[in-house]
Amino acid sequence: MESVNFQMRTDLALEAHESISEAESELRGVRVEECYHEEEDIRVTKVYIDTQNAAKAMGKPVGIYVTMEAPAMIEPDEDYHREISGVLAEEIRELLPEAWKEQSILVVGLGNREVTADALGPQVVDNLFITRHIMKEYGKAAYNCEKMNQISALEPGVMAKTGMETAEIVKGVVEQTGPDALIVIDALAARSTRRLNRTVQITNTGIQPGSGVGNHRNALTKESLGVPVIAIGIPTVVDAATIVGDALEKLLEEEKDLDCVRYKEKQKLNFAELSNMYMTGKDIDAVIKRISFTVSEGINIAIGEAFI
Repeated sequence: MESVNFQMRTDLALEAHESISEAESELRGVRVEECYHEEEDIRVTKVYIDTQNAAKAMGKPVGIYVTMEAPAMIEPDEDYHREISGVLAEEIRELLPEAWKEQSILVVGLGNREVTADALGPQVVDNLFITRHIMKEYGKAAYNCEKMNQISALEPGVMAKTGMETAEIVKGVVEQTGPDALIVIDALAARSTRRLNRTVQITNTGIQPGSGVGNHRNALTKESLGVPVIAIGIPTVVDAATIVGDALEKLLEEEKDLDCVRYKEKQKLNFAELSNMYMTGKDIDAVIKRISFTVSEGINIAIGEAFI
C-alpha cells in the first residue's frame, strides 16, 4: 500500500538532501563532498548548492553547508570536545572571507536564555574571548601580538522581550560598529533524533531566526546586513510529528494485516497538529552547557587567537 508522505521540518541541508527522491539524487546544481576524520570520529559533509533551481528543490539558499557529525558530542569527554572545537575552527576559517587578514568580527548569539533548548546562542557568547574594547583602548600591545582580530559579541534576545526584530537590532549594531563579518549562532531543528545535539552545521548563507520552530523572522544575511554572515547551528529539538511518523513507519513495515495498515495510514493524517510540538532530551540543560562551550572554543580558536 502506498504510504502517506509527511513534510518533516529540518534546518540541516544534509537532511534536506537526504530527503529528496532517488530520481532527484543527482540533482543538477548540488554537489556533495564527504570527509571522515577517523582519529576524531567526526564525519564532515559539505553540500554545495550552486543554482537557484537547486536551491528551490532543496528549500535552502544558494551557498555552502558544512555538516559535522560527532556521535559522542553529548558525552562529557573534554578531550573529545577539544577535537570537535579544532575541526569546527578549521571549517569556520574556510568559510570566513579573508580569514588570514586582521578583521573586526561581531558574534551574535540568537535565542532565548530562559528556554533551555533555545539557549545555545546566549551561552556561546558567555564563553567568547572578547577583544574589541581592549584593543580600542590599548591597541594590540595589550595582547603582546602584532596582529589580532577585534571580537565583539551581541545577545539580542527575542522579540517578545525587546519588541524589536532581531534583524533590526543586529543591523543597528552593524551600522554603528562596522564589523567586517558576522558569526551567528542559533539552535536548530533536526529531522532525525540521532542527530540531536550531535551535529553542527556551518554555512555562509546567513540564518533566519526562529526558523527551527516555524517562527520565521527577518533573515540575517549578507544581502540584508551588507557584510558576510557565517551561521553556526546545532539541532536541539525534533518536532513531535517526526517522532510519531518514524514510529508508524516502522510499524507499517512490520505489519502485514491490510486492515490494520489502512487504519494506521488513516491515523497518520491526524498527526498534523503535532507539528507545533517540539521534543528534546531530558538532560538538555547539561548538554547545552557542554556543547555551547565546545562551539565557543571553536570560534575562539578560529578568530580569537593571536596571529602567528
